[in-house]
Amino acid sequence: MNATVVSPGGVTASRAVAAEICVDLRRGEFLDQSFDRRIVPLDARDRRWTRELVYGMLRHRAWIDTILSDRVRGGLARLDPDVIDLLRLGVYQLTNMGSVPAYAAIAQTVELAKRRHGLGASKLVNAVLRRTDREREELGQAGAAPSDTVEALSLRYSHPRWLVERWVERWDEQDTERLLTVNNAEAPIVLRPYGIVREQLEAMLEGAGVHIGDAPYLRESIAVSGGITLTELGAFKKGLFFVQDPAATLVTEYAAIPIGVTVADLCAAPGGKSLELSRTAATVLAGDKSVGRLQRLLANERRLETTNVYPFVADARHPAVRPVDAVLIDVPCTGTGTFRRHPDARWRIKISDLAVMSALQKTILHAGASVVKPGGLLIYSTCSLEPEENDEQVDSFLAENLNFVLEPPPEGTVSPDLLDAGRLRVLPQRHGTDGAFAARLRRVS
Repeated sequence: MNATVVSPGGVTASRAVAAEICVDLRRGEFLDQSFDRRIVPLDARDRRWTRELVYGMLRHRAWIDTILSDRVRGGLARLDPDVIDLLRLGVYQLTNMGSVPAYAAIAQTVELAKRRHGLGASKLVNAVLRRTDREREELGQAGAAPSDTVEALSLRYSHPRWLVERWVERWDEQDTERLLTVNNAEAPIVLRPYGIVREQLEAMLEGAGVHIGDAPYLRESIAVSGGITLTELGAFKKGLFFVQDPAATLVTEYAAIPIGVTVADLCAAPGGKSLELSRTAATVLAGDKSVGRLQRLLANERRLETTNVYPFVADARHPAVRPVDAVLIDVPCTGTGTFRRHPDARWRIKISDLAVMSALQKTILHAGASVVKPGGLLIYSTCSLEPEENDEQVDSFLAENLNFVLEPPPEGTVSPDLLDAGRLRVLPQRHGTDGAFAARLRRVS
């Protein structure tokens, strides 16, 4: 189904919104934030269409750029960045969105370019997209497969070369290709029942026409599909579930926090792990330095009517709590385990970010350790796949803090194939979830 025409000048609102999201990304805004803000005026169907267009284009951006580079005289570098993004959106509609007739993809993108940049830009866009449409059969050979394996994978799956190179070295070509494939697929929506057992929630969802399935590794979680708008479901309004990828849930399962204790979640936003911890903890102190990102936790807290989660604004480098029984620090990271959910992140990340993030993580890890009671637990976690942010952080911390030891969770807490030397290691290409890492550290004195 094509996007609905509502804007003057014949450009659909969905395409106009897609172009504005691209502007936000160039200014450094995160895709999720921009998307959620920009789609407010659109109806549910147009929101889904816009998501398919923008997220899809970002997942295939390097491949699209190769197509464009071959068809723009003088190369892309000479064009205005906004025109490049309009061309990318146009090519993605032509090559990947079967529901969009070629004439509509071309005419709409040309009109957008004319509206935003004048007649000259619209003529260029028209020529490039028409040529792309004519030469469809040749597009599969875009940039004729390089002989260099890393280069070929990087181009075919639209990932930065330096990252692909790291992954091929760490795993192998086949495993890396599986990861890249997963990163370019749509991430499933997974629900966590809250205040209701899975079977009851399942019945309510099926009654509302939702397709349901199992989520990897978690019996209670429910995978849902079928173009649904979650916020319109009765079960959502009644506060009977929240959304959380199994990887994030597995971190809290692995933590195995004892019943009835006080837990501090020091990097809490957007809050899913705090909600998980609230099932067994007596009190969850949920701190984050971002007031904006805490809003989602506050909204979920009101909707779910939790009574033992206490959000507060504070920087995890300076914990604003007294020593507690358990501390979770889900530290800021490069997020390389969540590329399928955040396709913009792969284009934002730089190799220097690993050093910047590692330094921040080290500071937060030492600060978190300072508010763990003797005998208490410290859980370090990330959604990164990179050793500098995971094992190297934990090894370095344990070498410097002899009053902490690595303590795997009790047997049967999580599936054995998710444990690696007592640490939680969840990989998208092997486990069918986002990526996650966690280490459970006991303060022994």
